[in-house]
Amino acid sequence: MAHRSLETVGLRCTGWAALDRDPQDDRVEYSCPHCGAAGSKAARRPRGEYHFSDGFLQDLQGEMSVCRQCRQRLHVTPVVLVHTLDEKRRFEAVFSPEPALVSAR
Repeated sequence: MAHRSLETVGLRCTGWAALDRDPQDDRVEYSCPHCGAAGSKAARRPRGEYHFSDGFLQDLQGEMSVCRQCRQRLHVTPVVLVHTLDEKRRFEAVFSPEPALVSAR
């Protein structure tokens, strides 16, 4: 019996992008596409397995998780590794579900 899992994009912050947390706490952050709840899990793969594609360092194999709110199975792929706050803002602009409004100056 095949189980279906929803796909979502994960974000793994390192360096300057992760200044607000413990350096030993290496987490993958994601949001559930079914209910919209934010979630996180411990990162499994070493940083050496991330490859540069689409302008970001990514783990294209992804990881499996379960939403803690709606209990849906999730396939978190790709997991994008960001190092600075500028990369984090660029990632959020590229992968946001709704288009961002850009003001012309």
